[in-house]
Amino acid sequence: MSDNRLIDVVLDEASLAPASVNAEHERRIALFDLKEANAFSVKGDTRGPYVLTLSMQEGRLALDVADQTGARVCLHHVAMSALRKIMKDYALICDSYHNAIRNASPSQIEAIDMGRRGLHNEAGEVLQEALAQHFEVDLETARRLFTLVCALHVRN
Repeated sequence: MSDNRLIDVVLDEASLAPASVNAEHERRIALFDLKEANAFSVKGDTRGPYVLTLSMQEGRLALDVADQTGARVCLHHVAMSALRKIMKDYALICDSYHNAIRNASPSQIEAIDMGRRGLHNEAGEVLQEALAQHFEVDLETARRLFTLVCALHVRN
């Protein structure tokens, strides 16, 4: 197995907002999927695999990366400005999707879900770009991390 991966992802409990049932489900799935398969490396470092702790600090996303022994590899802060609008749009489309599941036709649900997935892909690309100077992540990893960033950002 590659060392360019995450072996654990931790969400700072103090940064988490109370979540709806749907949001909590999405968070659990993203955490599970990240632990099962991901591509993550710290540029210029070879101490992987890594443990990533995500939190919000002073309105910025904090990525605290440690090696598998717990020794800090780096702490990097990302400004949320590039993600704010897409996070708002994503939250709205997720709400529409969950509402549609209860009372829309299958074709309407499918159309909303296609839009949701497309926006999620776009958000993953934006996050990939925001992290690119310090980290290498594939699109699937970035998509799942975006889901977790949304969980953290709700409170802020």
